[in-house]
Amino acid sequence: MNVSFQNIDKVSGLLTVQIEKSDYQEKVEKALKSMRQKAQMPGFRKGMVPMSLVKKMYNKSIIAEEVNKVLSDAVYEYIKANNLNILGEPMPNEEKQPVIDFDTMEEFEFFFDIALAPEFKAEVSKDDKIDYYTIEISDEMVENQIKAYAQRSGKHEKVDSYQDNDMLKGAMVELDENGSIKEGGVLVEGAVLMPSYMKNDDQKAIFNGAKVNDVLIFNPSVAYDGNEAEIASLLKIEKEAAADMKANFSYQIEEITRYVPGDIDQALFDQILGEGVVSSEEEFRAKIKEGMASQFVADSDYKFMIDLRKAMIEKAGKLEFPDALLKRIMLLNNQEKGEEFVNENYDNSIEELTWHLIKEQLVKANEIKVEQEDVVEMAKGAAKAQFAQYGMMSVPDDILANYAQEMLKKKETVEGLVGRVVESKLAAALKTQVTLEDKTVSVEDFNKMFE
Repeated sequence: MNVSFQNIDKVSGLLTVQIEKSDYQEKVEKALKSMRQKAQMPGFRKGMVPMSLVKKMYNKSIIAEEVNKVLSDAVYEYIKANNLNILGEPMPNEEKQPVIDFDTMEEFEFFFDIALAPEFKAEVSKDDKIDYYTIEISDEMVENQIKAYAQRSGKHEKVDSYQDNDMLKGAMVELDENGSIKEGGVLVEGAVLMPSYMKNDDQKAIFNGAKVNDVLIFNPSVAYDGNEAEIASLLKIEKEAAADMKANFSYQIEEITRYVPGDIDQALFDQILGEGVVSSEEEFRAKIKEGMASQFVADSDYKFMIDLRKAMIEKAGKLEFPDALLKRIMLLNNQEKGEEFVNENYDNSIEELTWHLIKEQLVKANEIKVEQEDVVEMAKGAAKAQFAQYGMMSVPDDILANYAQEMLKKKETVEGLVGRVVESKLAAALKTQVTLEDKTVSVEDFNKMFE
């Protein structure tokens, strides 16, 4: 077997692989023997089928399979041994590649077009000035977060009079044109209403200050702006019938329920932060502010990497790529979308590829390595963030570890976590190597940067 490589230009080459019979014959014979042991044909016992018949039936397919194995191994061993930094997969050369006939040929020659990564140096220094945005945690943000925690620890209470956002339960009866109960009309026992969700302000106002046992007259069609799904759900009728339902209804209030937020007290402090971590509201607010600030660091680092990416791509300048070959590779991977898709998305793909090559060099230069422990810690951090969304700030480590192990059972999740570890470590390293232009912004202004 002979493998050779010829540079066509700086970013592409031709890989030639010549395979002789001796390169695959032994493997073919071994495969035929194995096939003979398994073969079953009428008139022969298992394993006793004549080799001539086995060859007649399977020789071509086995030769093709073994030649392809030899070819694949030869190509990738050559690429690895010669440190070829290739882009995409080797593509069969459309001009030089002869038609392969496994019935008549014993020696084979294969030609592959190879796309090579452009040679350039990606480096950062103090001359590189990158904005770094620290998100200011306002008192209002802390207050809203504490209110959300108190809201989650609240409870439903029965009250005597209605206020906005209360929930009502009562009997609904359809009325006729004269305001009397309609014979055979719609009757709903235990109908649940939340007037604050009504779309019509005049209809909402009907319920202001209402008390248990009051009887009110309102129009569901007007209240819900003719929304057939909401009307049908309230009146327990078909959606088609809801479209024609324009009548007024009487509503006798049987029960008013109000959700009352929990108190901002030691019980809440312990529930959110863990028992005994803080002992006053002042300490609690300080801890909440500290926790919110730490959660925003990941967002700041994410924006830093976006800005660094833009700066590094500009710094690298226009790199040379084997455009025609890369478009062939892209088309192969998107056959169902066609050439128009490739042409429309090629420039964006090149930008992504440029950043990938830059990041690859930066990761190598900074000796970024991902250990299993890093991935587990990232998974635990992701689980902790999910719990925090529900006001659970002090989740025991063993519970986080169990959630992390469940996450690590999915290959796609692991790949995502590895990527996040790399980004996190790389951001930490690069922040010390460039000049950070520190800027403090509100969360609103920070979010606008992504619009």
